[in-house]
Amino acid sequence: MSHGDERDYRSEPGPRTEDPYSTIGGTRQTRTRLPGDDSDGYGRRPVRNTRSLAMVVGVVVLLIAAIALANLGGGEGKGSGAGGGGKDSATAGAGPTAATGTKPVQGKNGTIAAGFAHDEQGAQSAAANYAVALGSAEMFDRDRRHEITMTVYAPEVAAARQGDLDKVYSGERFLTSIGLNPDGTTPAGLTFVSRSNPVGTKIEKFAGDTASVAVWYSELFGLAGEGSKNPVSESWYTNTFELRWTNGDWKVTDFTQKDGPVPVGRDQAASPAQEMADAVEQFGGFTYAR
Repeated sequence: MSHGDERDYRSEPGPRTEDPYSTIGGTRQTRTRLPGDDSDGYGRRPVRNTRSLAMVVGVVVLLIAAIALANLGGGEGKGSGAGGGGKDSATAGAGPTAATGTKPVQGKNGTIAAGFAHDEQGAQSAAANYAVALGSAEMFDRDRRHEITMTVYAPEVAAARQGDLDKVYSGERFLTSIGLNPDGTTPAGLTFVSRSNPVGTKIEKFAGDTASVAVWYSELFGLAGEGSKNPVSESWYTNTFELRWTNGDWKVTDFTQKDGPVPVGRDQAASPAQEMADAVEQFGGFTYAR
């Protein structure tokens, strides 16, 4: 996430479209009615009786049932390298967002998901969840920051990184530059917002116990409320996490950040400050898992 000078601080530590008609009604050929022997000179259109209608309904029900069964079992039997779509990482493009059938998260460590699968899907799930934790407002609270650091990073990395993070997040110049009080608290009447919202993940490299995973996400950051000098804005980034399988889970050893890809903004009017503050209070954030 980049917000002026703080970018370095936080960066430390087309789908295939199926033609809905292509498999309905066979080949989609146009049926032409030829002249017949009827008195009007044309063949008569056959009358659809209730039996034929029942057959059509039966076929539709069977198709729906088959699709449901396929979705339930789609992630099994595809090998441990199924990163959301069961593809080989060397040739895979974007994986589907539908569930693969493999449970990606087995538990949690505090408020952060833990117990990820030891495969590509698990690495992607870990990276997405860690992006949420590292981009949260909780990083500005000393105790929660320490918990997040010890949970997300590999042990030897966490110990070295914690001191650097404390120095950055307690710096008065940094805190006041983003609109917080010098001690890191939020000014009265305002709500501090820092939320990372992943929209996709991608395996860059995978080698059993190590993985490199890119997470594309949007970031909401700023102060919501009347009189805010740093209103909540949206930015887009891609973080690439270097992960290592450590003590039965994926842990971060390093990550880098770059801007974008950034979508074109719609011509929507920005919400009033109080409406934004209310939304932040009323809508809870998500954790993410493939």
